[in-house]
Amino acid sequence: MIIAAAVLIALAVAVLMEGVAWLTHKYVMHGFLWVLHEDHHRPRRPGLQKNDLFAVFFAVPSILFFLWGRVAGSWVPSAVGAGMALYGLGYFLFHDVMFHKRVRWLKLAPWTFYLKRIVRAHTDHHQSFGKGRSRSFGFLYAPRRFDVRNA
Repeated sequence: MIIAAAVLIALAVAVLMEGVAWLTHKYVMHGFLWVLHEDHHRPRRPGLQKNDLFAVFFAVPSILFFLWGRVAGSWVPSAVGAGMALYGLGYFLFHDVMFHKRVRWLKLAPWTFYLKRIVRAHTDHHQSFGKGRSRSFGFLYAPRRFDVRNA
């Protein structure tokens, strides 16, 4: 019973993280911390970008929830941390591996309608460049208007 509850909590948190990521992307990355995100929209060289600091920002709460669960002897905070980490893994595989191809040896292609939709949405995001002018701020969800069948 506890394992099922932990899995449900982790999955719910992973889904909710898309909203957190959307809000952070629109109002923080394209807002007051544009100075860190801008190099992602204008990559000048391969390797690390200032934008990669956001991965650290998002990893810290996940790690803290795991630690809280361990110290408190409770599985609930650990399940929350696992959901955050699960979202982070999905983000990394889609955004850094599939879309931007930042891990050269790992090849992932958008083979489903869902993956093709989020690739189109992120392409739209990068084509509408600017601190306050971009669109499509989600990472793992995109509206139906980006469906390849609607093209």
